[in-house]
Amino acid sequence: MQDTIDLKELLKIIKNRIWMIICIGLIFGITSGVVSQFLITPEYKSTTTLIINKENEDSKTQLSNSDDLNYVQKLAYTYSEIITSRTVLTKTIDKLNLDMSYKKLASCIEVTNISNTQIIKIDVEYRNPKIARDICNTIPTIFDKEVQRIMKVSGVEVIDKAVASSKPVKPNKKTNVILASIFGIFVGICIAIIEVLLNTKIKTTSDIKENLGMNVLGVIPKQ
Repeated sequence: MQDTIDLKELLKIIKNRIWMIICIGLIFGITSGVVSQFLITPEYKSTTTLIINKENEDSKTQLSNSDDLNYVQKLAYTYSEIITSRTVLTKTIDKLNLDMSYKKLASCIEVTNISNTQIIKIDVEYRNPKIARDICNTIPTIFDKEVQRIMKVSGVEVIDKAVASSKPVKPNKKTNVILASIFGIFVGICIAIIEVLLNTKIKTTSDIKENLGMNVLGVIPKQ
């Protein structure tokens, strides 16, 4: 039995069992495609963007100087926490009559502060594209009222309203199939190597010398 395999032997193993390795890769890829198509519920994403304003002489104006911009960028992090707070999300659930818990809704939401800007982006992923859109458009309305009540400051304004997506973002069938196929090929190579390492049969005269430490005196040819 061999203990190690060098690169030349590895390439030979792959070459001799290439069809087995390809078949295993195809099986993994096809299985992933079937699972992605029929067993995984697709999810759709809706996105809205908000801009933070500051009260200035009884009117809402966008900030321009660097000090105010730094202040607003820090404020954006606070706003992000308020957006995903229990108060805001619970009121969103009640307004839309959603059949889900606060934690479930929170897991569907991702809030991002756009670097070096006053903009906050809200992404909502859900299995129903229209509900994802409605959640995305309802949260800013409720948040705007709550942030003014909590912090006594002006709220935010919506830059882009969310729309219902026609294509799911999850699962990514193409990526899943490719990754599963690559993994299947890797598994096939591992199986081929293990098969060789566990094979104790003597096939050639070199096997006798390597495994038994004996010299071959002669070979009887096949009739």
